[in-house]
This record gives sequence, structure tokens and C-alpha cells, in this order.
Amino acid sequence: MSAQKITIEPVTRIEGHAKVVIHMKDDNSVDHAYMHVNEFRGFEKFCEGRLYFEMPEITPRICGICPVSHHLAAAKAGDALTGQTPPRPANLLRELMHMGQIVQSHGMHFFELAGPDLLLGFDSAPEIRNVVGLIGANPELTVKAVMLRKFGQEIIKTLGGRKIHPVFALPGGVNKALTSQERDGILKGVDTAIETIQVGLTIMKDWAEKNMGDINKFAVFPTGYFGLITPENGLELFDGNVRLISREGKELERFPIANYLDVIQEHVEPWSYLKFPFYKKMGYPDGVYRVGPLGRLNIADKIDTPLANEELEVFKSLNNGKPVENTLYYHYARLIEALFAAERVKVLCDDPDILSTDILNTRKDFKGRGVGVIEAPRGTLIHDYTADENGKLLKVNLIVSTGHNNWAMSNAVDSVAKTYVKGPEIHEGMLNRVEAAIRAYDPCLSCSTHAVGQMPIQADVMNPDGSLRQTLKRG
Repeated sequence: MSAQKITIEPVTRIEGHAKVVIHMKDDNSVDHAYMHVNEFRGFEKFCEGRLYFEMPEITPRICGICPVSHHLAAAKAGDALTGQTPPRPANLLRELMHMGQIVQSHGMHFFELAGPDLLLGFDSAPEIRNVVGLIGANPELTVKAVMLRKFGQEIIKTLGGRKIHPVFALPGGVNKALTSQERDGILKGVDTAIETIQVGLTIMKDWAEKNMGDINKFAVFPTGYFGLITPENGLELFDGNVRLISREGKELERFPIANYLDVIQEHVEPWSYLKFPFYKKMGYPDGVYRVGPLGRLNIADKIDTPLANEELEVFKSLNNGKPVENTLYYHYARLIEALFAAERVKVLCDDPDILSTDILNTRKDFKGRGVGVIEAPRGTLIHDYTADENGKLLKVNLIVSTGHNNWAMSNAVDSVAKTYVKGPEIHEGMLNRVEAAIRAYDPCLSCSTHAVGQMPIQADVMNPDGSLRQTLKRG
């Protein structure tokens, strides 16, 4: 049997367009697997020449899945650029919108994107391994999942006027106060949202108990971990300094986001448009790290809401207090964060300042450069703007969550392919596990490449002489 090359394109149940190429050996085992991100980068370049205050409305168009993250990061970069510190009520409202984004995005990912693999099985038929299949298998749970996402989206709409591409944050604050009726409407849905997330946590933990063999061999590898943190090492999704820990859990750096270029650098590979960030002092690839739910829970010692903190204690016990390295535990970490976000909605709505009309600081102390950061659902999102004295942007740099995780996703694809893909016959379920290695990171490839395009993954099986043997294509 001659060697093969397998290409998976498009990768499904992700946002963006990618393919996986699996190179086979003569003995039908995997030699190496690559994840190719084949969308084009362009957003940074065509934002040059725009005015800085347009960015909270321009950058959300990078992606319809996480526009809130770009909207808020852009506004925060504008704050820093102009020296306009938002009033406390404005920050509370921004964070409230962000919590709505976390709930809707994490809820959608677990139940609608990752859920079909966990609830229906990696080897189930692809025509039912989707949200339609979930409706057939458990209609009551599916309705709860849809309503959970609606809860998060309604928070965004209440504040920003619409669920996608809201108009709300601007340099110095926000453009709309919250009414008591709107606040009470949000609070009415919190308890139900928490209950649904707890159902998801039960499902995830039951699945993990039954599938521990897969969890312990499915892309388990050490990296550093990177993300925002509170001063007391609590989970932080909205603001704060960045903490970077080693693969052993030791703190390597803690720094304000404006200094990110002193700490991280980006590596380039010829087979991907997506760059590979790493910790400068350790070099590439020794200095690679992970972001997102798994990364954030690994750098956090506690969570400042009670229910989520209880779950964090369970999470920390999975590897005896050391960083959790199992890729499939991204799903568990994601649900813990969703629980924190839902609890945080209640905390924010109960704060008396949330109804204040002191929501915009118009006093400027122009700095010429501003860096904004937020923990998007997928990980740390950085917006860096430089402008002239007229506010025209001279340089824009965006480092997004999926970019930080590029090395980890690529390594996960290779690891899972080597573990599960065996010839001579290549079954769809094997390839779905490779896709699931990418889905665990919930990548947003439109964000990471700042592309305009389709969101499909493909798989070609090639003989060593270059002739095509097998193709799997979706989307």
C-alpha cells in the first residue's frame, strides 16, 4: 500500500475557512498533519487612513460571531489613544454587554457546535451530527440551548440596539444608559440561564467520566497559558493585566497590555496565513502558549462568583492542581466561564451604578497610540492603534484569540490524526475527530485572518506519486 495525503476541507462547525492535510506513511499510519488557514489577511491594512473613532463600528465586521469583542476592544483602544477614561457606569455597561456575549457564544459552542460530537458521537452519521440531529435526540435540551443563546443576545440588543454589530461603546464610554425596566428584564432571565448552563456542566462531566480514555489521549500536550487576570489571580474576562504562566504553572510574566510587544512575538510558517505568537524570552516553539477557556482557568486561582468557583475547584483537581493539558477539557472550561458570566450579569445588574447616566467622558488627553484588550470567548483579543494629531490611523495591529492558539490547534490536529487515523480504509469518523481537535478551540478564522469569505474544512487522500486517492469535502 502506497502512502497517502488526506485533506479535510472545509472543516465544519467552526467560523471561517480552513483545511487539514494529513500525510500518510507507507504503513498506513500518519506521518504528519497540518492545519492550513487559507483566508487572506486584510483588515489591518485597509483600516489605515480611517479615523480612530470609526473603529468600534468597522472592526466588528470582521466577524458576525464575536462582533461584541471587537466592538469593545476597539473602544478600549480608543480610550487609551485619546486619554478618555470612561466613567465607572460606562465600564459596568460595557462589561454587561461582554457577559452577554460570553453566555451566547459559549452556550452556542457547547450545545450546537461541539454538542453533536459529544451527545451523538464522533462516529455518528454526518447528516445527523448537527443541531438538527440534536433536536431529534433531545428536543427539550435543544430548546433550552437556543433560549440560553437568546438570553445573551438580548442583553447585547438591549444595550446596543441589535444582536449583531451593536452600536454602543465609543472612546470615553457608551452612548446609552440602561433603564430600570431594561435591567429588570435582563434579571428575569438570569436564573434560567444558570440552570441551563448547569445542565450542560452535568452533561459534560457525565460524558467525561464515560470517555476518559479519549480525553487522556486526545491532543494532550504541555504549553504555557496566557490571559487577563484580577490582582488576586481571579478569572477576569473584561479588564486587567495579562498573566503568562509556564507549562508547569509558574508565573513567567505579569504586564499591562500596552507592553505586549515586549513580551510576545509572531512566527510565520509558509503553509498558513495565520501567524504563530510565542513568548519572546523562550523563543519559538518553546515559548508557545494557549489562550481561551482552558488557558484562563489554568492561570486563575479562583473565580469571584460562588457557583463558578465551585466548578473551578473541580477543574483544578483534574491534574492535581497542575495546568490541565487535555484539549477536550476546553469544553468543560467553556461552560465554567459561561456560568461565571451568567452570575456576573446578576452582580452587574444589582450594582446601583448600572443605572447611572454618567456614561461618557468627553475630556481628551491625546496620546497618539492606544492598546485595547478584552477576553473574547475564544481568548485574548488585542487592538493596537497609532494615529496622527488629526485622529487618522497610521498603523493598526490586531492579535486575536485564534491567532494565539494557532500552534496549539496545529499540534492538536497532528496529535489527533496520529492517534485516530489508521489505514488502509479512512473512515469519516476518524476525520471528524481531527476536525473536533480544531473545534475544541472554537476558532474564529475570519477574525484571525481578518478575512471576508466563506466559512467552510476538506480532506484529500494522496498517493506518494501525487495522484488523488480519496476526497472528503463539505460546505
